[in-house]
Amino acid sequence: MIEIKVPSPGESITEVEIANWLVESGDYIEKDQEICEIDSDKATLTINAEESGEINILVSPGEMVPVGSIICTIDDSKKSNISNKTSNPVSKIEKEVPLSINKGTVINEPSPAAKKMMRESQIVNINGTGKDGRITKQDVINSKAAMGVGPGQRKSQRKKLSSLRRKLASRLVSVKNETAMLTTFNEVDMTEVNKIRKNYKEKFQKKYGVKLGYMSFFTKAVVKALQEFPDVNSMIDGDEIVHYDYQDISIAVSTPKGLMAPVVRNAEDLDFFGVENEIARLATKARDGKISIDDMLGGTFTITNGGVFGSMLSTPIINPPQSAILGMHNIVERPMVVNGKIVSRPIMYIALSYDHRIIDGKESVGFLVSVKNSLENPKENLFAGNIESSLLKKAKNPLSYRSNYKHKL
Repeated sequence: MIEIKVPSPGESITEVEIANWLVESGDYIEKDQEICEIDSDKATLTINAEESGEINILVSPGEMVPVGSIICTIDDSKKSNISNKTSNPVSKIEKEVPLSINKGTVINEPSPAAKKMMRESQIVNINGTGKDGRITKQDVINSKAAMGVGPGQRKSQRKKLSSLRRKLASRLVSVKNETAMLTTFNEVDMTEVNKIRKNYKEKFQKKYGVKLGYMSFFTKAVVKALQEFPDVNSMIDGDEIVHYDYQDISIAVSTPKGLMAPVVRNAEDLDFFGVENEIARLATKARDGKISIDDMLGGTFTITNGGVFGSMLSTPIINPPQSAILGMHNIVERPMVVNGKIVSRPIMYIALSYDHRIIDGKESVGFLVSVKNSLENPKENLFAGNIESSLLKKAKNPLSYRSNYKHKL
């Protein structure tokens, strides 16, 4: 008998929530098969079977359990019984629609259509009005109407918040209550960035196998602005301010489990390929539920892109313990005055939310203007005057830049 215990998701985590069992008690499972999902404060992790055998589940979904506790056992002496996988269709129907006959009630044979509707609606007791007491389709419809089952029925569902969602909610509320958060806005003419992407995106993808998206432009522009305004790349720790001489950029990613922000380490050392490759790798891990705690620790600044959902303008909430977050939005053709003439330009509104306790208005506005200038003149500010050489040169391996430095969150 093999005991499966809750692994430790991270140093500071002492308990987890059983989010979902992927198998049922009594099932025969194979070695390394995924059997359970657990939610911690920071991520959802999957537990795999250590051996093949019959599983006995000891903890129900939704329960909080300490790290190291036993959640199930596997009887490795049991062998897979293939014959059990075949079932009698008749007995299967009987299981799906158990007929509990009340005393004095006569249940006659339903027609095929009526039988299907009874099974789908889980109706068992009906008096037939058809020939020889046969249950008709109309009998089922009338029974559903009498029970209040129909197109007009109003339903509600109550579901417990996952551990990750509860932790996220708690952190967001604490930001509003514990920081002096303000938001400043600006607009960016995306004409030059769009031109570069149009001219080089096919060559870029052919050379590196990843797309040339907007995130690499914004990440490089943010890195440059953080170096110009170091207060934005800092955070409060008690009565002290901690400044960082590197830029670890958290990228907000929407996943089925909620919002996550994996970190692109040492973004100042990455070229455009390095940034795009890291973002693609981390976003895939997050959406597949394979993100680790280490992937999300230690960011110094966050970028979130509500534009992918159609957002025109927002006030993003700071990702604690960081001191600022940049919000991207959708790109819309808007009228602009250029050299005395009204022209149509692709415009994005950008927002910087920041903690006013350590970042003054001058720094916040200057930071956003720096990002704007880099994106409106990327050739000089992001590519040092040579776009093709910067984009298509031999790329460095982004793995070599990942830092082992851990922050206290």
